[in-house]
Amino acid sequence: MIKLGIFGAGHLGKFHINNWKEISGIELVGFYDPDDSNAAKVEKQYHLKRFADPAELISLVDAVDIVAPTNHHFVLCEMAIRNGKHVFVEKPMADTMAEGNAIVKLVREAGIKLQVGHVERFNPAFLALKGYDFHPMFIEVHRLAQFNPRGTEVSVILDLMIHDIDIVLHLVKSDVKNISASGVAVMTETPDIANVRLEFNNGCVANLTSSRISMKKMRKMRVFQKDAYIGIDFLARKTEIIKLKGEGDDQLFSFDIETPQGIRTLAIDNPVVEDNNAIRMELTAFRDSILNNTATAVSEREGLEAMHIAHQILQKIESNFAIAKSSI
Repeated sequence: MIKLGIFGAGHLGKFHINNWKEISGIELVGFYDPDDSNAAKVEKQYHLKRFADPAELISLVDAVDIVAPTNHHFVLCEMAIRNGKHVFVEKPMADTMAEGNAIVKLVREAGIKLQVGHVERFNPAFLALKGYDFHPMFIEVHRLAQFNPRGTEVSVILDLMIHDIDIVLHLVKSDVKNISASGVAVMTETPDIANVRLEFNNGCVANLTSSRISMKKMRKMRVFQKDAYIGIDFLARKTEIIKLKGEGDDQLFSFDIETPQGIRTLAIDNPVVEDNNAIRMELTAFRDSILNNTATAVSEREGLEAMHIAHQILQKIESNFAIAKSSI
């Protein structure tokens, strides 16, 4: 039985509490949340003990789940890791690159398990492509959301786009050689909408657009590679593959198109998307990594890589903004 403590019982923290209660092998010891009013409600609703001192809760558990605002991640991670506790921490892993690098160093020294909460890795539309042979040449991403004050302590890059940065890095598996970015702060003091172009050493290019001030929601990724197109709708939980028909594709719907190279036959594949609870899956994966002493699903190094690209994007946007101001 793994004894676990929750740090942060806000909107997302409550989802985590609900899911942890349904995961076997977990004993919820209690939670820490500095908001007295919210903490009282959580105590009553979940019959879970509230701790006023995070150090006390850490001393009583084997692992922690950090769902606090990003600017508190490092302090809580450091406290837990130095006490030999396993850590699940929501994305982004830390507020600054210095903090992120420090966490990676602490994990290595302590030998504990740390998993970063990049929940889209567990989206059923993405999981439906597990085992698919990806060789992306071009990726187009749109992640649009309606405005919500929650999460605006960070930019749209660290709030929304970082999900797609993580997925793109996971698919491309190549170093980024160039970044172009533009963004605008509309409702907050940090960028609320941004467009980014990532160029990789292997020739792949990814265009990412994120907005938290849109009228409609959208979470789509389109992947183009030699002889295939892969569409992933994270919101509708649908996946589509259009590819040149090959051996074993006789059962798929197919049609002919005329190209400069002659008539070619395309096949449409709609992989089975099994409904799942993505949050519960990622938390269960964290539990399993502890019990089986295996690598976590999204390691601290992968979390740091996504942070690194996100912060480079922010620097590009800030630089462009400064240039625009100076030219007025």
